[in-house]
Amino acid sequence: MALIVQKYGGTSVGNPERIKNVARRVAKQRAQGDQVVVVVSAMSGVTDGLIKLSKEITALPSEREMDMLLATGEQQTIALTAIALHALDVPAVSLTGAQAGIVTDGVHTKAKIRNITPQQVHQLLDAGNVVIVAGFQGETSEGQITTLGRGGSDLTAIALAAALKADLCQIFTDVDGVYTADPRLVPGARKLPEIAYDEMLELAGSGAKVMQLRSVEFAKKFDVVFEVRSSLNDNPGTLVKEETSSMEDVVVRGVSLDKNQAKVTLFGVPDQPGRAARIFRALSDATINVDMIVQNVSHDGGGRATDLSFTVDKPDLLKATHVIDGLKPGVGFKEAVADEQIAKLSIVGVGMRSHSGVAAKMFDVLAHEQVNIAMISTSEIKISVVIQLSQGEQALRALHTAFIG
Repeated sequence: MALIVQKYGGTSVGNPERIKNVARRVAKQRAQGDQVVVVVSAMSGVTDGLIKLSKEITALPSEREMDMLLATGEQQTIALTAIALHALDVPAVSLTGAQAGIVTDGVHTKAKIRNITPQQVHQLLDAGNVVIVAGFQGETSEGQITTLGRGGSDLTAIALAAALKADLCQIFTDVDGVYTADPRLVPGARKLPEIAYDEMLELAGSGAKVMQLRSVEFAKKFDVVFEVRSSLNDNPGTLVKEETSSMEDVVVRGVSLDKNQAKVTLFGVPDQPGRAARIFRALSDATINVDMIVQNVSHDGGGRATDLSFTVDKPDLLKATHVIDGLKPGVGFKEAVADEQIAKLSIVGVGMRSHSGVAAKMFDVLAHEQVNIAMISTSEIKISVVIQLSQGEQALRALHTAFIG
């Protein structure tokens, strides 16, 4: 008998018929004698609908109340999934994140898991139940409901698999696995049978929507091998695991495009020690993640000043501009300009460590496509550039053809 954690995303539970399909899949797994824990997201569109409702009341709603609101989406799904299993004569119990023992810190809308005490999950499994857990949410030690950020249901599943010492963790979604690029944008994209944690981390951080970044970090830290596969068929998926020597033979594993980025540029920042530290400390204190940073030295009327650019997720742009506006008197920059018409384009592969000329080839391809590069960021296995949003898909397809075929 194996203990299996299965996670189903919003599309997989997007309507009553799909919830019934999930129930049938879970019932089939349980019929093999396995214990099954199911983690579910809110039904497709529900979270966005709740956010829209809040924005109709105010542009910047309380983050505590947003957690209270958004947590209801997953609670709908766990109850409906349990009801669907009951209809198949399968005993099942639904649990909120708090009831499943998921304890988080107190950062609302982007909480981090501190620990998991899954005694109740074990007890319910031992009593013969399928346990259905609300993804994306937890509770602080003081009893405050928190959410883990968009895509947090992946993190819930990986963390539960680690805490329960599960034999297998499966992430069910609406695609067959991890592809060399988004198949909706690149018709020639191919499914990968396996991918290294580090490659998956870079792809997730570069806009690939298959997995949430923190969930892959968690999986690598606790050595949780997991499979990404479709809930709509029985095709084998993609195993995400520790790197093997054979993976280095492939120079570029995947190409990704992140359209969810915005750029902020501060013009005329005094070129003095501590100014950048003050800016990015304030953004950090506001729990705003900054990705790419570029600083250019310019001459300003005989004195020295810098133009400082950085990127943030689009949903954080309004909060970021509020923080920056508050810093203007103290930091002394001249003007702040936000640009939402950008995209981050990345190539990823552990093979980059042992192959030269990758960056040169990438820039040659983009030059041939008349794509201008605004910012560049690199790591050992990734190269990312910021380009105009309108050229993103064209550039993505060109790089995929050049590096992958």
